Amino acid sequence: MGFLSKLTQACTMGLPFLPEDTCAKAPQVAGIKVQLETFELWQQFDQLGTEMIVTKAGRRMFPTFQVHITGMDPAAEYVLLMDFIPVDDKRYRYAFHSSSWLVAGRGDAAVPGRVHFHPDSPARGAQWMKQTVSFDRLKLTNNLLDDNGHIILNSMHRYQPRLHVVLVDQRKDSQLTAHRNFCTFSFTETRFTAVTAYQNHRITQLKIASNPFAKGFRTTDSDTW
Repeated sequence: MGFLSKLTQACTMGLPFLPEDTCAKAPQVAGIKVQLETFELWQQFDQLGTEMIVTKAGRRMFPTFQVHITGMDPAAEYVLLMDFIPVDDKRYRYAFHSSSWLVAGRGDAAVPGRVHFHPDSPARGAQWMKQTVSFDRLKLTNNLLDDNGHIILNSMHRYQPRLHVVLVDQRKDSQLTAHRNFCTFSFTETRFTAVTAYQNHRITQLKIASNPFAKGFRTTDSDTW
């Protein structure tokens, strides 16, 4: 836990997440590749304008952020974590007459930046690569006073999820090379607008149709959705 607590502190300070490709990466991370799972589903949502519910208690994402990772050193240990950055500094509103999102003004003050550690972290590269990595325990909230570790977001703002793969380096001077020991991945298809209730009815329909946990809401008559 010493490494994780040190990494958490580094994340809070904005390290080691420097701009990508500012220098050569460590060989254990230089060849890592990440593929977004259920890409077609994410693409369907993206074409409609993905919305994710945020609640005071915290709500899981759907689609779930899942990836397949290759190129790790099988024997090395890695920590996987996610954060969410604003796409821009604007606040949005949904115009029902035109079924589109419009800029409503400047964005609200930045909320506390948090990261979500995958619960299997740290683990060897061989373990991460052998199966799909799912961030299904991650929850989104709009509660600024949340003490459950959920990701805090502003409603009606747009966000880009990011995945960070961090090499575990136990050397005492590891902070000197921290910028070489991580790589960051993001997929534009996973961008979304945080909402407290779905605005676009087509998003509601697609979530009900594709989310296995929403089967109780399904009906054979799509007009009743």
